Amino acid sequence: MVRAGAGRAPLRPGTARAPGWDETHFGKMGSYYINRTFFFDVHPPLGKMLIGLAGYLSGYDGTFPFQKPGDRYEQHNYIGMRGFCAFLGSCLVPFAYLTVLELSKSLPAALLTAFILIFDTGCITLSQYILLDPILMFFLMGAVLSMVKCNSCADRLTINVAIILFTDLLYWSCRPFSASWWFWLSLTGVSLAGAMGVKFVGLFVVLLVGLNTIYDLWDLLGNLSLSLVTFGKHLLARVLCLIVLPLALYTAMFAVHFAVLNRSGPGDGFFSSAFQSQLIGNNLHNVSIPEHLAYGSVVTMKNLRMAGGYLHSHWHLYPEGIGARQQQNGTGDSNDFWRIEVVGRKTGKLIKVLRSKVRLTHVATGCILGSSGKTLPKWGWEQVEVTCTPYLKETPNSLWNFEDHINPKLPNISLDVLKPSFAEILLESHMVMIRGNSGLKPKDNEVTSKPWHWPINYQGLRFSGVNETDYRVYLLGNPVIWWLNLITIGLYLLITVCTAVALKRGVQLTSELKGITWDALLKFCAVFLSPSTTARKVYGGGILALVLLILYRLLNIKLQGNVKPGKNSLSVKCQESLDVESTPSKKAEFDYQRRATELLKDLEHDSDEKQLTELGMFSLEKKKLMWDFVSLQPPERRL
Repeated sequence: MVRAGAGRAPLRPGTARAPGWDETHFGKMGSYYINRTFFFDVHPPLGKMLIGLAGYLSGYDGTFPFQKPGDRYEQHNYIGMRGFCAFLGSCLVPFAYLTVLELSKSLPAALLTAFILIFDTGCITLSQYILLDPILMFFLMGAVLSMVKCNSCADRLTINVAIILFTDLLYWSCRPFSASWWFWLSLTGVSLAGAMGVKFVGLFVVLLVGLNTIYDLWDLLGNLSLSLVTFGKHLLARVLCLIVLPLALYTAMFAVHFAVLNRSGPGDGFFSSAFQSQLIGNNLHNVSIPEHLAYGSVVTMKNLRMAGGYLHSHWHLYPEGIGARQQQNGTGDSNDFWRIEVVGRKTGKLIKVLRSKVRLTHVATGCILGSSGKTLPKWGWEQVEVTCTPYLKETPNSLWNFEDHINPKLPNISLDVLKPSFAEILLESHMVMIRGNSGLKPKDNEVTSKPWHWPINYQGLRFSGVNETDYRVYLLGNPVIWWLNLITIGLYLLITVCTAVALKRGVQLTSELKGITWDALLKFCAVFLSPSTTARKVYGGGILALVLLILYRLLNIKLQGNVKPGKNSLSVKCQESLDVESTPSKKAEFDYQRRATELLKDLEHDSDEKQLTELGMFSLEKKKLMWDFVSLQPPERRL
């Protein structure tokens, strides 16, 4: 299975010898890490750091510009970065296989799931390029697999006697608080940190694991055989592995990110002046200026909005027909008076460069000076517009800080004294990323898609290739897989509703009908792939027949031998079931249950070891008998 998943992509990453689609972004960011150049992105740093690490280890020197799709890589060694993404994309196949196998215990269902991923063209295409998507999906599916494995560890040790009976070392080692249980629980936390560290959309898998954990703890709280001390241990273990560990790893990612990117680059302007003073090559790095402002100081002011600009004026006038007819440059009357308000300033505190935030209010009109965020046309040199309005009082657009400061009468200090702490940098980086995400908008004439387009495979996406001679790649999911998947989901919901209604109305369904799961649907689909025409016809209508059977039994059937109040003994249940189905195999099964009931009466006061000695564990018949015996144990004798 691992070889099948790996065989679909790794030989392909070198086919397109030019960057395609978002490779121009994430490949360039990998180069920034290799060159230790600071940049800004709206996503957390883990995915780009891994891409840069893969490039560095594979011999890439970080010199390819990644300017636009279609530029040839030429002699640059890009295979390592593409191969890394292809490897993580290949891991999705065994992850999906193991997850479905663990949930359904069905090999056909697990194999069908794996083959669906192997032949999905959309997943294959995403895995062959330098993108964040295969890295994100790796951690998402890793978190789900680890969660399922951890849940299975708890479920396998529901009954102590059954474990000893079969002497299954795997089951025994997978009990709660065992090494295997801690491994899967910790791996879930690591995967959660990885998913959040690649993209903020990873928070959805955090929500999934969180809901599963709440349900699990609620179920444990209702287990009266567990003491409150044991429940407290379960709660503490999940807090440590699913909250503390992911947060610690997530914070460590940013610590590495800021430690590696210590040189000035294209991302400087998105951050505060205090942060920029730490970057090698920045104008504020290793600069000595007076710390506090005083009368006579000459200062440079910078707007605090994301990528804010400096406050300055021009000697140029508006073009003819644009702007105010009367314009003034210089000083001379009351219209040039501004009041400086220091935000959060305490009485007696001085105004600091880099750290103090101020607001400029026009004395005559009461309007507040701020940045509108709009870019002026070419006659304004495409700089950001500055306006005076009374509606910017509580926004970063109206706040300024003092960056450069000249005053020969004051002593100079090094700006290293004013550098922000790691906690301040971490908070600032997240605020900048959130603002950047909220400000993302499609460009003019850019082809966009709506959310409902993706599930139905409405349209694809051109990855690379502009001219007919170029190697062209078009992202489009396998329509057979995508559309059948939607049909299956709808069909499953319909079957689930019918089954729930039938059970609510008191209809006694067989175990096969009660246990309608994805496994049942996958088995139908797996058999539907059979080369036999007859098999395809029979099993193709299996699901439809299943729905019709439920509806028929719901509306028309009166069950034989309904259970009466108080008739809950094993002998009555066996007799009622025999009235419905009295095949030899069923009679033999109920005979086992009858014998188990008799043994329970004789051994119920003995220890587990004596019970096992009396029962033995040397034949399949006795093992089956033992399972019936265990199912009749009272709750207080179970874990």
